[in-house]
Order: sequence, then structure tokens, then C-alpha cells
Amino acid sequence: MDPYEDPNQPISKRVEDLLSRMTLEEKLAQLGSGVDIPQCGIGGLTCVIRSYPPGEGAAKANEFQAQAIERTQLGIPPIIHDECLHGCLARYSTSFPQAIALAATWDQDLVHKVAKAIAEETASRGIQQCLSPVVDIARDVRAGRTEETYGEDPYLTSVMGESFCRAMREEGIIATPKHYVTNFVGEGGRDSNEIHFSERIIREVYFPSFRACIKAGALSTMAAYGSLDGTPCSSNRWLLTEVLRNEWGFEGFVVSDYGSVHGILTKHGVAATPEEAAKLALEAGLDVEFPKTEFFGEPLAKAVREGLVRSDVVDEAVRRILRVKFLIGLFDRPFVDPDVAEAVCGCDEHVNLALESARKAIVLLKNEGRLLPLDKGKLRSIAILGPLSDELRLGGYSGIPRRSVTPLEAMREKVGRDTKVHHARGCTVTVGGHFTIPSRYLALSKGKSGRHGLTGEYYDNADLLGKPVLVRTDEGLDFDWGLGSPDPRIPCDDFSVRWTGKLVPPESGAYELRLSTDDGVRLWLDGELLVDAWDRRGLSSDLAQVRLEKGKRYDLRIEYCERTGEAIAQLAWDRTSDLTPQIRRAVAMAKKADVAVIFCGIVEGEAKDRARIDLPAPQESLIEEVLRTGTPTIVVLLTGSAMTGDWIKDARAVVQAWYPGQEGGTAIAETLFGESNPGGRLPFTWPKYVGQLPLYYNHKPTGRRYDYVDMPGAPAFAFGHGLSYTQFGYDNLSAEVNEKSGHVTVSFDVRNTGEMEGDEVVQLYTHDVVASLARPVKELRRFGRVSLKAREKKTIAFTLSAQDFAFLGKDMKPILEPGEFDVLVGSSSEDIRLRKTLTIGSGLAAGLGNT
Repeated sequence: MDPYEDPNQPISKRVEDLLSRMTLEEKLAQLGSGVDIPQCGIGGLTCVIRSYPPGEGAAKANEFQAQAIERTQLGIPPIIHDECLHGCLARYSTSFPQAIALAATWDQDLVHKVAKAIAEETASRGIQQCLSPVVDIARDVRAGRTEETYGEDPYLTSVMGESFCRAMREEGIIATPKHYVTNFVGEGGRDSNEIHFSERIIREVYFPSFRACIKAGALSTMAAYGSLDGTPCSSNRWLLTEVLRNEWGFEGFVVSDYGSVHGILTKHGVAATPEEAAKLALEAGLDVEFPKTEFFGEPLAKAVREGLVRSDVVDEAVRRILRVKFLIGLFDRPFVDPDVAEAVCGCDEHVNLALESARKAIVLLKNEGRLLPLDKGKLRSIAILGPLSDELRLGGYSGIPRRSVTPLEAMREKVGRDTKVHHARGCTVTVGGHFTIPSRYLALSKGKSGRHGLTGEYYDNADLLGKPVLVRTDEGLDFDWGLGSPDPRIPCDDFSVRWTGKLVPPESGAYELRLSTDDGVRLWLDGELLVDAWDRRGLSSDLAQVRLEKGKRYDLRIEYCERTGEAIAQLAWDRTSDLTPQIRRAVAMAKKADVAVIFCGIVEGEAKDRARIDLPAPQESLIEEVLRTGTPTIVVLLTGSAMTGDWIKDARAVVQAWYPGQEGGTAIAETLFGESNPGGRLPFTWPKYVGQLPLYYNHKPTGRRYDYVDMPGAPAFAFGHGLSYTQFGYDNLSAEVNEKSGHVTVSFDVRNTGEMEGDEVVQLYTHDVVASLARPVKELRRFGRVSLKAREKKTIAFTLSAQDFAFLGKDMKPILEPGEFDVLVGSSSEDIRLRKTLTIGSGLAAGLGNT
């Protein structure tokens, strides 16, 4: 037995022995990834068992490991990775609430349990690395991936990220906090755009969550796509080596975001050749190229052979990867039991945990006149409306659970047979302020006159080649096929469609046509090419302004191609003068009901940033028309971010249910009917208007004024906001400074003053009254979720250290300046119930130590 094969040897000795036996080709193989195992081996495998059920996936993972061990010279097992944001992204894993929903629980112990369950399911399948959690700070809710984050606050995000990564490490799974760093705060709310922040902002706001994850045991981290002050994050030595390793002591490995090494050359343009791009990334401290080996293959080999990259730099990267493989026991326990995978994935314990998490995540934003909870005994009829009433969206990076419960299913079960249920979707989830063009304004070019719709010719390739494999009449273009296809005869990827027909406008005037597609699209009207975007891209909207005459028949031709990923094709316009039959039907149902519940959603996610943050126009019209009926109306939002609109002030009740996981429908129904008392709180600031963005509670004082000429600067709902079906009172605040021990103890009483058991989220903020540098108006320092029976009182105590009152001085070193500090305790960042000013002396500052 060679030393590297002996589990009794120290890991350092095993690493060095194995490294000494490796050729350059075998070393570089460890820096790459892919979907199969070449003769020289491979560092990791990319999402290779995602599509399999648990047992089959585990067996497939074993096959890969056996192939690597038995058919390569050194038998180095690969790390299999996948996404695990709120459940392992493999078939029949448990789907928990989306990350932003988990943050809304304000319950770090619950997040630890969820992450533990995810890790158990992940490990049982033979997956060793999770590309999670996302600990980017979301200060601008226009960012499409806000749903993947834990919100806007560095402390809340750090606590949640730490809980997640600690659970992963306990189960032997490699957590990969991402995207390092400042990934979702580009100008305009754009994901991965260039960042030009000061070092102070980065260290104070964006570093803490990553540092917390590293300290909790994360063994990997993912570099971001974007650039920081002109240097791509994937080749930024300050980030990947000087801070991550030299300051924080990180001993794991750094992976690229998918294709981000390629982006050094093709996106950022800071390298002239693949060899140079590989050199920049590796020497900066990036160790593994995802999702497949490109630049870290032959380009890097060439760079080493030609002396552009030193061999010891390669050795150090390989050393880090091998160390982690030994650390998690991959060499000694490479195989898993398929029977265990079948038993663990989607088990009853995890399903119950998913339901508990969904309940705790729900935020009651508004409840005028205590419309909620609904009384089933007095409810004779209910209208369940909206595009997401009979659909349960799970959010980005979601797998396919064994089961899921829609709001409609759960509501019907709750009300029973004595209550009449009226149901209509009313509209679909589209993009922006446009309405899908109704079928009655579209006419077939051929065939029976008077027939409405468009002729769709579907091709089994992405370039409209050959004969169509399917020809059919489509009423209009309002398709969201997700990762699927339009028809079993059409592949999920690499297909194309040509739609032809007539556009017959109802009125003369200026129109704006909007095509929302993923990937490419072209549009002709009367032979004129108005949209030409035949590219591979994420969901995008193309606009065309035209002037049309009432009743004139315009030749319409649209060509669409789907390359890979999601498939979406929607044609809309800005004419809102007449309601669709679907909305009219929903409104008629609302008129007949005692109460109406409207389930709404938006289009968001990766590569789906929003310029507008109101609800799509059809849903706003649906809500407004239902409100006009006078029927008490509840709006339930199934989203991962915020939205604006006049309907918020008009609706009696607004519930933020997020993407609530597979048991979401049940949790929503229980909450609406009072079987569960909502206790979730917002993990971000909810704006009144898009022009306020970016908007966050912990800003520094303004030098002029915070308001606008046409509206206040205050948000619609504050960070930490959330209502309950009961009420809570606070009193008896005490705050004691112990200079000798270096701690401050804050205690207070919280009492449930109502008649129903419920959860309160107590929040403690601090403010440095006078400092040598401007400090935030308030900063979250502690929180706790407390369950209280009716009339029950509990005393809450928090202990703060010198670090909680310190900040980075002008030299970027932590300092604590003696003086006065405000301690603020309350139910949200704006709902402060108790406050006290402390005087902290130099004794506490002496205990600052290393941060």
C-alpha cells in the first residue's frame, strides 16, 4: 500500500506522496471538471446524476467512482458536484423553501436543520460538493437572483450562511459559498456587472458573510463573474489569495463560476489568449475550472511548458484539491448505498421539515381590519384566483420533488364541501407592463376565414432547417416551457419555431410590441424586420414601436430558436383598453364570493434582472378589477423579491409566501385560515417605487435630505417587518457594560398581549453616536425568534462583544472608539420599541482582539 492509500497516515503526508507520483497531465486533470472520466483522471464531475432518482443516482455515482479508481493509473476519485440551494438539485430530493424564504424565518437553528437534511440527501446520492449557499448581499431588489440570497443585511446573511455551511461540514459535504464577491449589486440592479466599490464598503458589507462561511467550515468558494475595479473576480489575486487565504486562513479550493475563466478572455478582455487567461486565473488563486475543462486543459499545459506558469503554482492548486478529497474521506469511502439514498431522499422527516420551514417563512405584510385569518365557519364561498393559484413555483435551482401541493389543492381541502370554491387563473405570469396579444386580434393566413391564432411550424433543430416535425394552430404566443419542450416530438434543447399569420389591431394608433424570449427571435411586420436578436441569451425583452390602423390585416412572422436551458416565447403589446375574457371571468367569480384570494408572481431568476418592479400588467389589472367589486381581497405573492403598485395600498391583506417549497400550498392555506400564525420577517427593504433603488436600512447619514421632491424616502415595508395575528409588547430594557470581561449584556421582556399563540422576531440594532468616520444609522447585531403563548412573557438576553461596537478605521483595521452607543430593540428596523444609550470605555476596546 502506498502512503497516499493508507488512511492511518496524516493527510499532509498522503497529499505529498500522491502529488510526487503525478505527471503534469494528471495534475492538470485535477484542476478541471466534466461529465466523464479520461484516462488521466479528473478533479470533479459536473451534475452527472441530476436526472436520476435517488437509488439510480447513487448507483451511477458508484459507477463513476469505480471507473476513476480502477481505470486510471493513480485511482484518484472525483468530486461530484451539483446545486443545493434549497434542496439537492436531483430528481426526487426534498424541495425546501427558497433561500430568501429561509432567511425570512429569521431562525438560524431551522436553517441548520434544513441544510443538514439537504446534506444528508446529497451525500446519500454520492454527491460531495454543493454549489451553495449564496451569500451575496442583495441591496437592490431588481436583481433577478435576489431569491437565492439571504437578503440585504451582512449580519443576517452571515448567521444564515454560517448555519448552512456548518451543517454541510458536519455531514462531510463541501459547501461552496458564492459568488465571491459583490455579484448582485451592479448598476441598474444587474447581475455580474462591473463593481467600483471602495475597499471599505466591500469589507464592511460584502466580506462578512463569506468570512463567516469559511470560519464555519466551507471547503470551497466560487468566484464571481463580474469585475471589481476592473479586475475580473476570477483572476483577482487580492480577493482569492490576499484576503481569502492570507487574511482568513482559507484552506479549501476556489472554483470558477460556470465559464468565468473563459470570460476573462471573452467578456472582460483582459487576456489576449486562452493561455494568458488560464495564467491569470491560476496565479490569482483560482483552482478549479467549472463546468468543463477548457482553459485549464491544453492552454494551461502549454503555458506551463512554455514557462508562462511555474509548475509549483500548479502543484499548490492540486495540493489544495487533494487535501479536501482526503479530508472528507473520499479516498477511503468513495461509494454509497443506493438503498440509503432511496430511504433518505424525500423521507417523511424531511417533508415535515419542509412544511415547518414554509410556515415559518410566510410574511404577513398587511392586514387591514384583521381580515385574516379567515373563519371557515362563516365562509360560504371563496374565489381562488390568479396565475399561480393552481401552480406551485419552487424558484431557481429547484429539482423535481416526489410531491408538491398547490395553493388551490390545499385551500379546497381546508374549506371542505360546505364552502363553494370559485377558481380562475385570470391571466398568466408574463413580463412587464404589456398584455399578451389576445387570439381575437390574430388571424390565420391560410385556411378557414375567421379562424384566430397563428400557424406554428416546429422544427427539431435550432435553425429552422428541413421540414417541420409539427404544424399546429397556436392561439397566441404566451409560452413558458421551462426546461421542457412544446411537444414530445420536439427536443427540450435545440429546437426552433416559425409562427405566421395576421395582426388585426382593434384601434388606430401607436403600439409597442414586446417579444420576451429565451433564446433568439426575429419579427417581421408586413415584410419589415423589426426585431433581429438571433443569439443565445437568457430571457430578454425586445421592443418595437409601430403605428397601426384599425382593422387592417398586417402580415406577421416570428421566428424563434431555443439553444439550451429554459424555453420562453411571449408576444405582447401595450393596449389595455379592453379586459381579456379570462380576467372578466375571474372578476365575475369574485363578485359571487365572500372573499377573494389572488395568487400572483413575477418573472425573475438567473439572467432575469428587472428594470420594472411592479407586477406584470395583466396581474395588476386582475387585482384592480377584483378590488372594484368590493369583495374583501387578499393578495398572496409567490415571489423571491419585492414589487410595487397602487394595489398594495388598496388590498385589505397582502401575504408574502415566497417560493415556499414542495409543501408550500399547505403552509399558505394553514396561514390564511389561522391554523398557523405568520411569524416571518422581511430580510430586505421593500420599496414604494423603483426610483428608490438601491434601498437598504443600514445606510450612512445623508449630507442633505433623504426624501424626494415627489415622495418620501421611506420604504413601503421596512427591513425586518412582518405582522402577526396577535400582538407583542416590549418593556424592562436593561443594558450593562462589563469592561473587565469585554461584554455588553442586553436584556428585555417581550409579552404576547393578544389571544393567540404566535412567534415574535426580536431584533437588536446598535448605532455609534459619534465616530471618527460616518457610521450607519443602525446595524443589526442580534435577533431571535421567540414563540409565545397568549399572554405569555419571556425575558430575552443578548450578549454583545467589543467586535459588535467596532468598525474599520482609516487604516482598515478594526477599532472601537470609546463613547456613546444607542441600543435599539424592536420588531423591525423601523418599529423600535425600546432604546437606551450606553457609554463604552477603553476597557471594552482593549478586548477587541483580532477580527
